[in-house]
Amino acid sequence: MKITFRSPSNLAIVKYWGKYGRQLPRNASISLTLENAYSETSLEYAEKEDDSEITLDFFFEGKPNEAFGKRILKFLNSVSDELPFLKEYHLTIHSHNSFPHSAGIASSASSMSALALCLCRMEQQVAYTLPAEEMFYRRASYFSRLASGSACRSVYPYAASWGKTTQIQNSSDEFATPCANALHDVFKTFHDDILIISQSEKSVSSSAGHELMEGNPFAPLRYELADKNLGTLMQAFSAGDLETFGTIAEEEALMLHALMMTSQPSYILMEGGSVDAIKKVRNFRNDTKLPLYFSLDAGPNLHLLYPDSIAAQVKPFIKDELSKFCESGRVIEDRVGKGAVEI
Repeated sequence: MKITFRSPSNLAIVKYWGKYGRQLPRNASISLTLENAYSETSLEYAEKEDDSEITLDFFFEGKPNEAFGKRILKFLNSVSDELPFLKEYHLTIHSHNSFPHSAGIASSASSMSALALCLCRMEQQVAYTLPAEEMFYRRASYFSRLASGSACRSVYPYAASWGKTTQIQNSSDEFATPCANALHDVFKTFHDDILIISQSEKSVSSSAGHELMEGNPFAPLRYELADKNLGTLMQAFSAGDLETFGTIAEEEALMLHALMMTSQPSYILMEGGSVDAIKKVRNFRNDTKLPLYFSLDAGPNLHLLYPDSIAAQVKPFIKDELSKFCESGRVIEDRVGKGAVEI
């Protein structure tokens, strides 16, 4: 049997930074689901006689990848109590991304959510469980989270939150909550063009960054501000308030990097080109009054956020003024999308 899912990455507007327990977030977050940046994962399974352990062949971009395979196997073993049938089959996984590694896009979010969706479909087929579609995606979100925290938001279209908060009904630390119904239509047209300032591997991984939050003196204030920003952002999403959205997106991005700079030990992931591009974006917005905003993930590459209605003015600005800050002039064009799909 073979199962294939395509799942996108996502961009957190209110950031999740800091975790506890078994992949549980210190604060609630909310993200926009992307469209063109996705992972496509195929899971093949065949019965075997020895069911004492999980066996796996893993291929990335068509080639065996031992490092990725070990990470996947570790995850599968960690959920084998909840998915005991995994030991009864030999698994073969093929995965590829639509974007290059180190492109400033969360590849673990897309790849792990695609894998979790495959596992939940396999569960339906071999354990004969037939949950409602809503519960299927919630379960896939749950397993995505165990593999890579932010991956849990990628299974849903347009926008999703993760983390228990009074601001969002049915929210949970254990799985994401779909938020598409809370979005004004203008946000469903949003572009996310990514300036590839650098493709070099990060000096500090996101996992290590989360751990450093435990000793950060600003952590309690951060979690308080995150919840406040989430509530304000939800109102902006509903009202189509682009200015408030942009203010929070930029504040959250810069706060994320400020937390890195105040960790012990401290570290800096932004590059000079990141700062130069931010200044250009702000000058452009001041001069034109157009709603072009930026965000950053845990890296140097800038995400440019704007509605489709101003694309004709923004695209030339990116080409003429911002691409010079990018490695080899590289810009990846993406937009808000409809979430994961089964192929």
